[in-house]
Amino acid sequence: MIRERFDFEKEYGLVLEGGGAKGAYQIGVWKAFLECGVKIKGIAGVSVGALNGALICMGDYEKAVDIWKNISYSRIINVDDNQMEKLMNLRFKELSLQEVRKQGKSFLTSGGLDVTPLRQLMDETVDEQKIRESNIEFIMGTFNLNNMKEIEIDAKEAEDGSLKDYLLASASFPLFKNEKLNGVKYLDGGIANNVPIDMLINRGYTDIIVVRIFGIGIEKKVKIPEEVRVTYIAPKTNLCNVLEFNRKKAIRNITLGYYDALRILKALAGNDYYIESNRIESEYLASLANMDEEQMKDLFMQHKHEGNVYAVSLRKLTQELYPRVANMLKLAKNWDYSDLYYGILEYCAKKLRISRYRVYTESEFCKLLMDKMENTELTVNEVSKKPDLIMSLGKAIVKNIVIT
Repeated sequence: MIRERFDFEKEYGLVLEGGGAKGAYQIGVWKAFLECGVKIKGIAGVSVGALNGALICMGDYEKAVDIWKNISYSRIINVDDNQMEKLMNLRFKELSLQEVRKQGKSFLTSGGLDVTPLRQLMDETVDEQKIRESNIEFIMGTFNLNNMKEIEIDAKEAEDGSLKDYLLASASFPLFKNEKLNGVKYLDGGIANNVPIDMLINRGYTDIIVVRIFGIGIEKKVKIPEEVRVTYIAPKTNLCNVLEFNRKKAIRNITLGYYDALRILKALAGNDYYIESNRIESEYLASLANMDEEQMKDLFMQHKHEGNVYAVSLRKLTQELYPRVANMLKLAKNWDYSDLYYGILEYCAKKLRISRYRVYTESEFCKLLMDKMENTELTVNEVSKKPDLIMSLGKAIVKNIVIT
């Protein structure tokens, strides 16, 4: 499979989805953009996507990282961090009932969670002048509760001194205390359009990058015109709860966003790992099939759990053994040999505790696997005491690759 190369000559529109605490992922993506020289012409964001979009327009990556790496519940809402941490982790026995009652009473009487800390954070961080003077077009989405309509705010056209208010309006999560802005109540933009790709399409953008974080909200159905090319960057695992403002998870999500973006920008192979490769499908099949008869017999003995296996052939390998391995790895029904190849090697890498967050060349990844396999005995399943078929298969594949 040949992965398509990213065109760094073009200017792109960037769509930043809403998703609360998951938004740290978007900052990692931004880091990859800066390193690789991706040109951003416009941004459309809602909720945390609007807040991060404002930071990108300001051009202060270090400030954005500092915010997310020091995030906590109390920097967003007026709560006790220790109590919220216990609540989010379902450690109910450790919760202070007195504090829970106090917070619950405050929530009911005030009309929602107090987001004064978020307002203060924006006052300290957001520079309206930098956003207005940026060469990036910035559109944020919110929802007007008075007339029940989705609203688009163009940062450069909004009235002076209003951007922080609109940013807060865009991020007004339904549980947050809602205050009027110029006599109007607004709600989180995700309530109507959490992935606002249409805001850029309607403004003539034909090359768009969408950063998914899979937050809570409505994903509006948008017809993508034939001339519009959309590139998606998205996590393959759940990032965290939308209200889980935990610095450790934020740091992890920044790292994940960075490497997931590199996967797209540098056309990296792999599913959970990040591997430089320019191989084609037939070469993956060749690597999977490059075994002598004794290696194949050994694998089929593990596969069938029989004492002897006769008439082993490449055909039996590809039609009988590999489909079973693909099923064990839970590959998609339309898997190809590159999927199977990386599925096997990544399974082994996880078992051997090889670091995920690094860009490997194909050769160094296989060499590292081989070195680990030679120094670690992991071919026997710890529970059943039976040989681990996938580990044995991986060892055979890697050994032949390293030797050749």
